Amino acid sequence: MSDEPNDAPTDGQGGSTAGEKAPVYVGFWKRVGASLIDTLAVFAVILPVLIAVYGTNYFSMAQGGLAGPVDFLVQLVFPAVAVILFWRFRGATPGKMLISARVVDAKTLGPLSNGQAIGRYFAYFVSMLPLMLGFIWVAIDKRKQGFHDKLAGTLVIEAEED
Repeated sequence: MSDEPNDAPTDGQGGSTAGEKAPVYVGFWKRVGASLIDTLAVFAVILPVLIAVYGTNYFSMAQGGLAGPVDFLVQLVFPAVAVILFWRFRGATPGKMLISARVVDAKTLGPLSNGQAIGRYFAYFVSMLPLMLGFIWVAIDKRKQGFHDKLAGTLVIEAEED
């Protein structure tokens, strides 16, 4: 599947909006790569914090779930807040920035609203069910949208060169 330009926003009469180029949608494998980069970055931040708080026996403490309140904050709350803030204020997580991609409003190709950013994050849980189908959908969708993108009204496109 290629990542060619498709379906730019229109003026309502079939023509593109004034002077805008069609977006280039970022496909499945690039998005997987960005996700792996983000996962490694999150681990690089949270693992030292958890070991500093709980010591080296953290791994045995957390086998049955969370090791405590700091574990909850660091593993669940911090990543959610960080991702939402990156989408809202930078248009991309660090992984997406490294692959020159950005998350935009599907209608305007502009920045996400707060509601879209929060909704997109929680829609990830919908994309996980069943069997990660909502993420795999990116590979077959015409606009490379996963379920979370469709629910939040977002697209992942190649960032324009400045």
